[in-house]
Parts: sequence; C-alpha cells; structure tokens
Amino acid sequence: MGRVYRCNLHMHTCLSPCAELDMYPSSIVKESVVQGLDVIAICDHNSSENVQYVIKAASGTGLVVIPGMELCTREEVHLVAIFENLEGLASLQEAVYDQLDGTNDEDAFGIQAVVNEAGEVEGFNEHLLIGATGISLNRAVDLVHSLGGLVIASHIDRTAFGLIGQLGFVPPDVPFDALEVSAGLGISQARQRYPELRGYAFVTSSDAHFVGDIGRASTRMYLESPSFAEIRLALGRLSGRYVLE
Repeated sequence: MGRVYRCNLHMHTCLSPCAELDMYPSSIVKESVVQGLDVIAICDHNSSENVQYVIKAASGTGLVVIPGMELCTREEVHLVAIFENLEGLASLQEAVYDQLDGTNDEDAFGIQAVVNEAGEVEGFNEHLLIGATGISLNRAVDLVHSLGGLVIASHIDRTAFGLIGQLGFVPPDVPFDALEVSAGLGISQARQRYPELRGYAFVTSSDAHFVGDIGRASTRMYLESPSFAEIRLALGRLSGRYVLE
C-alpha cells in the first residue's frame, strides 16, 4: 500500500561554502527527523564528499538519504542531480572536478568542511565550489541521465542561478525531470505564475544552508516506499505515483 511521504530533495551541508558549520551530518539527520521528513537529498555545491557521512548518520533512524549534488553549469544555472547510489554520484563528481577551476578562498567564501557521521572533521575541500563548471546545461543534463540520475532545475523562480533568471526561459529541448520552486513561492502559487510549464513536475525544497531552514519546505509524494526508484515514478506521474500539489 502506498502513502504520502515528505521529501526534501535539496539540502546542503557544511561542505557548501555558503552553509553554516552547524550543518554537519548528524545535525542534519537529527533535525530532519524532528521535522518529520521521510526522505532528504544532500546536494552540496559542485561537491559530494559529505553525502556518504549523512547516509551513515541516518542509519537506523528511518530517514532515507538520497545521494546528490547541486551542479553549477557554464551558464551559471544551478541543477540538482540525484542518484540511486553513490557510484553514479562519484562519476558525476569526477566530471565536475575536471571542469571546475580555481581554489577556495576561505576568507572570502567560507570553510568547506568534510565532516563524518561522528562530527569529526575529515578535512577541507580546496576546490572553488562556489564557482561555475565548464559543463554546459545540455551536457550536464545528458551526463546525469547517462549515469542513471535525475535532474531538477533548482529554484527556477530565483533571479540568481535560477534557470529562468539566467536564460529567460525553460529550454523545451532539455529533458528536465522536474522543476524546483523556492520555499517562499510553493507549488500552488508557482502553477499560477508559470501556466506555460504545466507539463513539468514541480517540487519545492528547503534548499537549507542553515539548520533552522531544514523543515521550511518539502514536497509531498504518493509512493509505495521512500526510495529513489519511487521518486522517479512520482516525478514522471507513472504507475500511480505522483506529487501532491
């Protein structure tokens, strides 16, 4: 029997340069459980090193953690890429680092901490994670799909780094799996604002960079189980799975 699950498919950790250091794996898991979330996706900027530790921190809690990344394309469009397993994410990470120039300036952009499930610092990422990769929008979507992942265009209603804000429109030839709208807008209002996008699945997420933001938005999905495979079906409106709006 299916039921409705609360899914937050876009959340950062302290690895992202703009996130607070309190966003370490065990803290994220604890607050997600308190907020009644069933599924979260960890999507740090151009990076994935903390995902494995959030998965470990969630062990035994009932919270499902989906591996992910928020990739910044050459056009400075943010894309949420999520995967069924760490292998697909690792392949994307290799491609991203190959196309990401620059070294982080901690004084300017903040510390990029890799923290394990016990709250211990494993190291610091030196890549310029706040920057844009050299991967084009079309290539990024094709790459994620070739690795078995799903692509959600991040916060399309935002001027900065949103698809519409950067390009002025949603390219009809790019096969996005869903479009994300910001917590402040929500799916219902987004449908009214963007009637021309009725053919796309919409989701909303917290995009949390701070612990206090973790529960501010989530997407309710009717699923048979809280899993990547079921989320894929829901975004495609397949086999009776769907996003509640």
